[in-house]
Amino acid sequence: MSRADEIFIRNCRDILENGVWDTDLDVRPRWEDGSSAHTVKLFGVVNRYDLASEFPILTIRRTYWKSAVDELLWIWQKKSNNVHELRSRVWDAWADADGSIGKAYGYQLGVKYRFPEGEFDQVDRVLYDLRHNPASRRILTSLYNFADLNEMALYPCAYSMTFNVSGNRLNAILNQRSQDMLTANNWNVCQYAVLVHMFARASGLVPGELVHVIADAHIYDRHVPLVEKILANPLYPAPQLQVDPDVSDFYAFTRDSFSLPGYQYTDFAEKIPVAV
Repeated sequence: MSRADEIFIRNCRDILENGVWDTDLDVRPRWEDGSSAHTVKLFGVVNRYDLASEFPILTIRRTYWKSAVDELLWIWQKKSNNVHELRSRVWDAWADADGSIGKAYGYQLGVKYRFPEGEFDQVDRVLYDLRHNPASRRILTSLYNFADLNEMALYPCAYSMTFNVSGNRLNAILNQRSQDMLTANNWNVCQYAVLVHMFARASGLVPGELVHVIADAHIYDRHVPLVEKILANPLYPAPQLQVDPDVSDFYAFTRDSFSLPGYQYTDFAEKIPVAV
């Protein structure tokens, strides 16, 4: 089994056996029929993935990782907030008639700020520091801009990255305020694992550890039986991520720059409802 499988199984069982239900509270998310989407949750979950050992993708169920990479590039490369520039339709529920999700996600990464060395947006500042100030303990990004929250269709869930260079290894911490374990957990893990690979390649480093900190790790009420079915699925070894050796420019990566040869998984055909 992959390390990602092991962590996912442990997290889900812990939530189901020891989590706290919010059924006594008035919650914001709703199901398509308008009923409240309640959850069972754990607070403060911390998971660690050694990217030098394996790529942290689930085999216990299929992760559509190419679509996850496409969304990652939409946010971090294109710095876009318009769903018309995204191949998948996962953001459509939060977009306006023009396709905009407001001043959220990619928009925040594209805002330029003045520094003594020049003008940078958040992504380009990370690239600059990894190349010129690798010993810095200030290499981070944040999407949670309080001044713009009222103009965001959705407050950012995965909201900050902190990067740290140890020797020639690039490590990172992903902070997430909220995590839907069934629909989004491994999707986000795969995305930010790829992001570490991208920054490492662009900076002459090798991928190290990804630490994923989740404030509210939850399973929705209508997802519980689906999760229980998935936890009974067979497991396979983790694949290794292959990155196009000819690409080292952060902005030259495409979804086709990455491959997972031999990725084995169990398909899960049942429809998964999404709370909005």
